[in-house]
Amino acid sequence: MTAKLSKARLKRQKKRAAYAVKYAYKQIGDRYRYGGTGPSSWDCSGLAGGSWRKAGVKLPRTTQQIYRAVKWKVSWRGAVKGDLLFFYSGKTHMGIYVGKGYMIHAPSSGKRIKKVKLNSYYKRNFSGAVRPGY
Repeated sequence: MTAKLSKARLKRQKKRAAYAVKYAYKQIGDRYRYGGTGPSSWDCSGLAGGSWRKAGVKLPRTTQQIYRAVKWKVSWRGAVKGDLLFFYSGKTHMGIYVGKGYMIHAPSSGKRIKKVKLNSYYKRNFSGAVRPGY
């Protein structure tokens, strides 16, 4: 996909991704709430959508809708800052890749937004990734 994009579009995407990651970092510690879209409580797709929305990119609401809508698909090894990682066969959970083997996500009820290491559990349950914002 990168071959078809101009240098200007790639640069703009990278800038947007950096902004989305910066925003996601600011949400660490916020509460998880099913259906939450911020600004003080989030679910996983709400956090991803809210972070990218702050970077100027509108995404659909649910994990499956986001995966289908963003055309630029990415591999586990090809992930860069700002990419959205999806987990489980139904792509029912997602997080924002922040670099160096970590992501920020809204885990589940009763927990808070946090940064986690992408260990073997996440790799085993990985089901795809996308790169929004181009």
